[in-house]
Amino acid sequence: MADRAQPLGFAGWAGIAVATAIPAFIGITAVAVVLSAEGGRGLSAADWAAVRFTLWQALLSALISVALAIPVTRALARRRFWGREALITLLGAPFLLPVIVAVFGLLAIFGRGGLINAGLAQVGVAPISIFGLHGVILAHVFLNLPLATRLLLQGWQTIPAERFRLAASLNMGPSAILRHLEAPMLLRAVPPAALVIFVICTTSFAVALTLGGGPRATTVELAIFQALRFDFDLARAAMLSAVQLVITGATALFALQWATTSEFGKGLDRLPRRWDASDLPRRAVDGMLIAGAALFVIAPMAAVFLRGIWTITDLPAVVWTSAGRSLVVAVISTALVLTGAIAMAIAAARLRRGARWIESAGLLAIAASPLVLGTGLFVIVFPFIEPSRLALPVTALINALVTMPFALRVLIPAVRDVEAAHGPLADSLGLVGWARMQLLVLPRIRRPLGFSAGLAAALSMGDLGVVALFADPETATLPLQLYRLMGAYRMDEAAGASLLLLMLSLLLFWACDYGGRRGA
Repeated sequence: MADRAQPLGFAGWAGIAVATAIPAFIGITAVAVVLSAEGGRGLSAADWAAVRFTLWQALLSALISVALAIPVTRALARRRFWGREALITLLGAPFLLPVIVAVFGLLAIFGRGGLINAGLAQVGVAPISIFGLHGVILAHVFLNLPLATRLLLQGWQTIPAERFRLAASLNMGPSAILRHLEAPMLLRAVPPAALVIFVICTTSFAVALTLGGGPRATTVELAIFQALRFDFDLARAAMLSAVQLVITGATALFALQWATTSEFGKGLDRLPRRWDASDLPRRAVDGMLIAGAALFVIAPMAAVFLRGIWTITDLPAVVWTSAGRSLVVAVISTALVLTGAIAMAIAAARLRRGARWIESAGLLAIAASPLVLGTGLFVIVFPFIEPSRLALPVTALINALVTMPFALRVLIPAVRDVEAAHGPLADSLGLVGWARMQLLVLPRIRRPLGFSAGLAAALSMGDLGVVALFADPETATLPLQLYRLMGAYRMDEAAGASLLLLMLSLLLFWACDYGGRRGA
């Protein structure tokens, strides 16, 4: 009975409709972009420079992030200490951190008026600049080093504890374990992690907007923004959007196809114990690596808190109004994500042979640059309505679309497990429709549902992407308002706005995640 396909029901059919609508929406915007591009115009020298810079900074960012993550992850895998789990959890914070807040924190540390330059001035050394290629890479490493560490740590966890016990019985040292156990694992784990980070870095509009710029540090997305907002050159923006779509689509497809499996076999799920690095020098090196990574992640966030705590209560009214808009957008976007993801997860669980295409349709959004989608919508609506009037609903819709893959990755396995374990009994009792959803599915997926809601809300709250294309001063969200404060060099107010955005993003994630865990 467990192997036969179950009736789809209303939720299942709704899931199929959503799974069909996502690629259709992406396709429509892509067609609008392609049709608006002037075929004989081609790319200018500046456009080709933007393409080269986009690929070069993404490549360097991915390679540096993964290269730094390998020794840090190895140190975490070899050590057990008080606070280790909390530190690993903290490594997930930059993923939820609004990018514009991360940039402000990095400016507080590495900027012209930051701590590093203040220390250099004390010893008579010329100040360093964070703007340009090296600043973009620094921000990407800050945002993606924790992600690379978490991804590679999962690779270390695939090595059964029995392998390390066998290595200890054979008196294998750290170099032998690296050669026979860790290096083969890294050969499988590093390329997918690097590809994921590369895809992320090709769509990092906010980083390029704040730390890039200029003819030598412009990404394709930033060039699209400049073509629309400053030059109002729809044809050039469409041409660049088509180029960006090719870059993200090809890279994301390659990343999704690079699937790896463990070749170490199954173990007894014991906690790994390492005997190969118990001497004092290696423990000291591992400790310095872990402490350095923790300091690199914590220092910018601490700088945001310390600089913003004194000015958050004196923020102008426009900042609080923008914060309200961001909360509305986050709530609407989260509702769209949960509605669509639950329906698609139910359809994937009940369709045995068609489940793969439903999941693939949702994950297709990974290949869609938010700015490209926004450009397509801008081209479509411009002849009929002022785009700024649609700033908030368009922002909520596209935020929902680009966060959908993360929710699907969490909810599809959860719903599939519920249907596999309890579906046959529910079928025999005739439990269908809303009653099945209320009594069977929702109570058992509250924990992943809460996590997905928190993730979607936090990411939407801190997004600075498509809203920059559509919004005017009356429809600015908090991230866009923060960027404008930084651009006007009102750094005290920007510090308070950064802390407010950080607090709201983390509060939304905590409230949703806690609600899911408490309900479970």
